[in-house]
Amino acid sequence: MEFCQNASVFTTNGDKVGHLDRVVVDPENKAITHIVVTKGFIFKEDKVIPIGLIADAAGERINLRENAGDIDALPRFEEKQYVRLDDGGQPPVVSQPLAGMPGAVASAPRERYVKRIEHHIPEGTVALKEGAKVVTSDGKEVAHVESVVAQAEAEHASHLILTGGLLSKERKLVPITWFKILGEGEVELTVEPQQVQELGAVES
Repeated sequence: MEFCQNASVFTTNGDKVGHLDRVVVDPENKAITHIVVTKGFIFKEDKVIPIGLIADAAGERINLRENAGDIDALPRFEEKQYVRLDDGGQPPVVSQPLAGMPGAVASAPRERYVKRIEHHIPEGTVALKEGAKVVTSDGKEVAHVESVVAQAEAEHASHLILTGGLLSKERKLVPITWFKILGEGEVELTVEPQQVQELGAVES
């Protein structure tokens, strides 16, 4: 299976669900656990779909299995919450009186909130963005991730297809063992760039 950037996702009935936004990968064993699909055009919503619900993926199309069920019932990728901060025993706020008004008035301190974002993916995994940058060990950006190639039966990522950047103008199929996944938008090349340049090009 190949998970290409912005590939369209379809049900068994041929209904388009949305398009691929991310591939969720375990950085240690390179297992693919989920994909993140963006639904809608104006009011967008990202849904997390388990890899087991994917029948096949190739080119610009990903097909779901019959048992995928209602995609709307699947969890969102991000859940935003506003959590109240502890005031830490702060003293009350004292307002000074205006001329001709009664004395100072003490009021409770204002409640403060902070936004927290929770990602609904397995702990320790990374939602790798299609188009993530590829950097060398010294931090030089040399290419971008175009797609993730997986072993169909084992559901493990086997290669990344790279494009653009300084490495080559050609698309390169590179073993995923040559990378360290640093985060959702960045992977590090653990071999010399010359080794990637020596690989044959893959057709578009």
